[in-house]
Amino acid sequence: MVPDEPSPDALTIDELAAHTGVPSRTIRFYQSKGALQPPEIRGRKAYYHDTHVERLQLIGALQDRGLRIRAIRDLVARIDKGELVLSEWLGLEQRLQAPWADDEPRIYSDDELGELLGERRSGIVGDLVRLGFLERRGRSYLAPSPVLLEQALALEAAGVDLSVTRAANDLMARHVGRLADELVALYVKNAGDGFGASGSAGELAHAFDGLRPVGLAMIQHVFASEMQRVLTQMVASGAAAKVPRTRR
Repeated sequence: MVPDEPSPDALTIDELAAHTGVPSRTIRFYQSKGALQPPEIRGRKAYYHDTHVERLQLIGALQDRGLRIRAIRDLVARIDKGELVLSEWLGLEQRLQAPWADDEPRIYSDDELGELLGERRSGIVGDLVRLGFLERRGRSYLAPSPVLLEQALALEAAGVDLSVTRAANDLMARHVGRLADELVALYVKNAGDGFGASGSAGELAHAFDGLRPVGLAMIQHVFASEMQRVLTQMVASGAAAKVPRTRR
Protein backbone atom coordinates (compact mmCIF):
# COMPACT_ATOMS: atom_id res chain seq x y z
CA MET A 1 0.00 0.00 0.00
CA VAL A 2 1.24 3.48 -0.82
CA PRO A 3 2.13 5.28 2.47
CA ASP A 4 -0.27 8.15 1.87
CA GLU A 5 -3.12 5.94 0.68
CA PRO A 6 -6.04 5.82 3.18
CA SER A 7 -7.62 2.59 4.40
CA PRO A 8 -10.67 1.31 2.47
CA ASP A 9 -13.18 2.48 5.10
CA ALA A 10 -11.75 6.02 5.32
CA LEU A 11 -14.06 9.00 4.82
CA THR A 12 -13.30 12.59 4.01
CA ILE A 13 -14.95 15.19 6.21
CA ASP A 14 -17.62 15.82 3.57
CA GLU A 15 -18.28 12.07 3.28
CA LEU A 16 -18.46 11.81 7.07
CA ALA A 17 -20.94 14.68 7.13
CA ALA A 18 -23.08 13.03 4.47
CA HIS A 19 -22.92 9.66 6.24
CA THR A 20 -23.83 10.95 9.71
CA GLY A 21 -25.95 13.99 8.90
CA VAL A 22 -23.65 16.17 11.02
CA PRO A 23 -22.52 19.30 9.10
CA SER A 24 -18.80 19.66 8.36
CA ARG A 25 -18.58 22.86 10.39
CA THR A 26 -20.08 21.07 13.39
CA ILE A 27 -17.57 18.24 13.04
CA ARG A 28 -14.74 20.78 13.06
CA PHE A 29 -16.30 22.46 16.09
CA TYR A 30 -16.39 19.15 17.98
CA GLN A 31 -12.73 18.59 17.09
CA SER A 32 -11.75 22.08 18.26
CA LYS A 33 -13.44 21.42 21.63
CA GLY A 34 -11.74 18.05 22.05
CA ALA A 35 -14.97 16.03 21.99
CA LEU A 36 -14.15 14.33 18.66
CA GLN A 37 -10.84 12.57 18.22
CA PRO A 38 -8.54 14.00 15.48
CA PRO A 39 -8.65 12.49 11.99
CA GLU A 40 -6.03 10.33 10.34
CA ILE A 41 -3.71 12.47 8.24
CA ARG A 42 -2.51 11.04 4.93
CA GLY A 43 -0.42 13.46 3.00
CA ARG A 44 -2.38 16.68 3.00
CA LYS A 45 -5.77 15.11 3.56
CA ALA A 46 -7.67 14.17 6.70
CA TYR A 47 -9.62 10.94 6.87
CA TYR A 48 -12.21 9.64 9.31
CA HIS A 49 -13.24 6.12 10.26
CA ASP A 50 -15.95 4.12 11.98
CA THR A 51 -14.67 5.27 15.37
CA HIS A 52 -15.47 8.86 14.37
CA VAL A 53 -18.94 7.83 13.23
CA GLU A 54 -19.55 6.14 16.60
CA ARG A 55 -18.21 9.14 18.49
CA LEU A 56 -20.49 11.55 16.57
CA GLN A 57 -23.46 9.31 17.39
CA LEU A 58 -22.45 9.36 21.06
CA ILE A 59 -22.03 13.14 21.07
CA GLY A 60 -25.50 13.55 19.57
CA ALA A 61 -27.03 11.18 22.12
CA LEU A 62 -25.38 13.02 25.00
CA GLN A 63 -26.51 16.39 23.67
CA ASP A 64 -30.05 15.04 23.50
CA ARG A 65 -29.69 14.25 27.20
CA GLY A 66 -28.86 17.89 27.90
CA LEU A 67 -25.06 17.73 28.24
CA ARG A 68 -23.00 20.71 27.08
CA ILE A 69 -20.03 20.18 24.79
CA ARG A 70 -17.49 20.77 27.58
CA ALA A 71 -19.13 18.09 29.73
CA ILE A 72 -19.19 15.74 26.76
CA ARG A 73 -15.48 16.36 26.13
CA ASP A 74 -14.61 15.51 29.73
CA LEU A 75 -16.85 12.45 29.71
CA VAL A 76 -15.44 10.92 26.51
CA ALA A 77 -11.90 11.68 27.71
CA ARG A 78 -12.52 9.57 30.81
CA ILE A 79 -14.07 6.84 28.67
CA ASP A 80 -11.05 6.82 26.34
CA LYS A 81 -8.71 6.53 29.35
CA GLY A 82 -10.68 3.59 30.71
CA GLU A 83 -11.68 5.54 33.83
CA LEU A 84 -15.39 5.25 33.08
CA VAL A 85 -17.66 2.63 31.54
CA LEU A 86 -20.24 4.32 29.32
CA SER A 87 -23.08 1.92 30.10
CA GLU A 88 -22.58 2.44 33.85
CA TRP A 89 -22.47 6.20 33.47
CA LEU A 90 -25.64 6.21 31.35
CA GLY A 91 -27.36 4.23 34.09
CA LEU A 92 -26.17 6.72 36.72
CA GLU A 93 -27.20 9.68 34.56
CA GLN A 94 -30.68 8.24 34.03
CA ARG A 95 -31.19 7.61 37.74
CA LEU A 96 -29.86 11.02 38.73
CA GLN A 97 -32.47 12.67 36.50
CA ALA A 98 -35.34 10.57 37.80
CA PRO A 99 -38.00 12.87 39.26
CA TRP A 100 -38.03 13.45 43.00
CA ALA A 101 -41.62 14.67 42.99
CA ASP A 102 -44.74 13.36 41.28
CA ASP A 103 -45.64 16.73 39.83
CA GLU A 104 -45.82 16.99 36.03
CA PRO A 105 -47.42 19.97 34.24
CA ARG A 106 -51.07 19.36 33.45
CA ILE A 107 -53.67 20.84 31.12
CA TYR A 108 -57.12 21.47 32.65
CA SER A 109 -60.20 21.94 30.54
CA ASP A 110 -62.78 24.48 31.68
CA ASP A 111 -64.87 21.67 33.16
CA GLU A 112 -61.92 20.06 34.93
CA LEU A 113 -60.79 23.38 36.38
CA GLY A 114 -64.33 24.15 37.50
CA GLU A 115 -64.51 20.79 39.26
CA LEU A 116 -61.18 21.47 40.97
CA LEU A 117 -62.17 24.96 42.12
CA GLY A 118 -65.66 24.06 43.25
CA GLU A 119 -67.61 26.89 44.88
CA ARG A 120 -64.85 29.48 44.96
CA ARG A 121 -65.00 33.25 44.96
CA SER A 122 -65.35 35.12 41.70
CA GLY A 123 -62.09 36.28 40.12
CA ILE A 124 -60.03 33.41 41.47
CA VAL A 125 -59.07 32.12 38.02
CA GLY A 126 -57.70 35.52 37.08
CA ASP A 127 -55.70 35.63 40.30
CA LEU A 128 -54.32 32.15 39.70
CA VAL A 129 -53.21 33.18 36.21
CA ARG A 130 -51.74 36.49 37.40
CA LEU A 131 -49.69 34.76 40.10
CA GLY A 132 -48.44 31.98 37.81
CA PHE A 133 -50.34 29.05 39.27
CA LEU A 134 -52.13 28.73 35.92
CA GLU A 135 -51.39 29.74 32.32
CA ARG A 136 -54.08 30.28 29.71
CA ARG A 137 -53.96 27.89 26.72
CA GLY A 138 -56.86 28.88 24.50
CA ARG A 139 -59.93 27.46 26.19
CA SER A 140 -57.83 25.41 28.58
CA TYR A 141 -55.38 26.12 31.36
CA LEU A 142 -51.89 24.80 32.01
CA ALA A 143 -50.81 24.23 35.59
CA PRO A 144 -46.97 24.17 35.60
CA SER A 145 -47.20 22.52 39.03
CA PRO A 146 -50.53 20.83 39.83
CA VAL A 147 -49.24 20.09 43.34
CA LEU A 148 -48.53 23.76 44.00
CA LEU A 149 -51.91 24.72 42.54
CA GLU A 150 -53.75 22.35 44.88
CA GLN A 151 -51.66 23.53 47.84
CA ALA A 152 -52.46 27.16 47.03
CA LEU A 153 -56.18 26.39 46.87
CA ALA A 154 -56.04 24.47 50.15
CA LEU A 155 -54.22 27.34 51.84
CA GLU A 156 -56.67 29.90 50.49
CA ALA A 157 -59.51 27.85 51.96
CA ALA A 158 -57.63 28.05 55.28
CA GLY A 159 -57.37 31.84 55.00
CA VAL A 160 -53.98 32.27 53.31
CA ASP A 161 -54.09 34.67 50.36
CA LEU A 162 -52.83 33.36 47.02
CA SER A 163 -50.26 36.14 46.80
CA VAL A 164 -48.85 35.15 50.20
CA THR A 165 -48.58 31.52 49.08
CA ARG A 166 -46.81 32.63 45.90
CA ALA A 167 -44.33 34.73 47.88
CA ALA A 168 -43.76 31.90 50.36
CA ASN A 169 -43.12 29.42 47.56
CA ASP A 170 -40.64 31.74 45.86
CA LEU A 171 -38.88 32.29 49.19
CA MET A 172 -38.60 28.55 49.83
CA ALA A 173 -37.42 27.89 46.27
CA ARG A 174 -34.56 30.37 46.67
CA HIS A 175 -33.37 28.96 49.99
CA VAL A 176 -33.97 25.29 49.19
CA GLY A 177 -32.26 25.81 45.83
CA ARG A 178 -29.11 26.95 47.58
CA LEU A 179 -29.44 24.05 50.02
CA ALA A 180 -29.71 21.57 47.14
CA ASP A 181 -26.57 23.03 45.53
CA GLU A 182 -24.62 22.66 48.77
CA LEU A 183 -25.93 19.17 49.51
CA VAL A 184 -25.02 17.84 46.06
CA ALA A 185 -21.57 19.45 46.37
CA LEU A 186 -21.15 17.68 49.72
CA TYR A 187 -22.13 14.29 48.30
CA VAL A 188 -19.90 14.73 45.22
CA LYS A 189 -16.97 15.76 47.41
CA ASN A 190 -17.37 12.56 49.44
CA ALA A 191 -18.05 10.25 46.48
CA GLY A 192 -16.23 7.01 47.14
CA ASP A 193 -15.25 8.12 50.64
CA GLY A 194 -18.43 8.29 52.68
CA PHE A 195 -20.93 8.39 49.82
CA GLY A 196 -21.26 5.49 47.42
CA ALA A 197 -18.59 3.16 48.85
CA SER A 198 -15.87 2.93 46.16
CA GLY A 199 -17.41 5.70 44.06
CA SER A 200 -18.24 3.55 41.04
CA ALA A 201 -21.18 4.66 38.90
CA GLY A 202 -23.31 1.75 40.09
CA GLU A 203 -22.64 2.42 43.77
CA LEU A 204 -23.23 6.15 43.39
CA ALA A 205 -26.55 5.43 41.68
CA HIS A 206 -27.50 3.14 44.56
CA ALA A 207 -26.57 5.84 47.10
CA PHE A 208 -28.67 8.48 45.31
CA ASP A 209 -31.57 6.02 45.07
CA GLY A 210 -31.40 5.64 48.83
CA LEU A 211 -31.12 9.37 49.30
CA ARG A 212 -34.30 10.20 47.38
CA PRO A 213 -36.94 9.04 49.91
CA VAL A 214 -34.78 9.58 52.99
CA GLY A 215 -33.59 13.01 51.84
CA LEU A 216 -37.17 14.23 51.43
CA ALA A 217 -38.02 12.96 54.91
CA MET A 218 -34.92 14.70 56.31
CA ILE A 219 -35.92 18.03 54.74
CA GLN A 220 -39.45 17.69 56.12
CA HIS A 221 -38.11 16.89 59.60
CA VAL A 222 -35.63 19.80 59.65
CA PHE A 223 -38.22 22.25 58.31
CA ALA A 224 -40.81 21.13 60.87
CA SER A 225 -38.29 21.43 63.70
CA GLU A 226 -37.21 24.91 62.63
CA MET A 227 -40.79 26.15 62.21
CA GLN A 228 -41.60 24.88 65.70
CA ARG A 229 -38.51 26.63 67.08
CA VAL A 230 -39.37 29.97 65.47
CA LEU A 231 -43.04 29.91 66.45
CA THR A 232 -42.19 28.87 70.02
CA GLN A 233 -39.80 31.81 70.24
CA MET A 234 -42.55 34.12 68.99
CA VAL A 235 -44.78 33.03 71.85
CA ALA A 236 -42.04 33.20 74.47
CA SER A 237 -40.92 36.68 73.40
CA GLY A 238 -44.45 38.08 73.30
CA ALA A 239 -44.26 38.77 69.59
CA ALA A 240 -47.18 36.43 68.95
CA ALA A 241 -49.47 38.71 70.96
CA LYS A 242 -48.84 41.48 68.45
CA VAL A 243 -49.92 39.44 65.41
CA PRO A 244 -53.75 39.44 65.73
CA ARG A 245 -55.27 42.67 64.46
CA THR A 246 -58.78 43.95 65.03
CA ARG A 247 -60.59 45.00 61.87
CA ARG A 248 -61.74 48.61 61.87
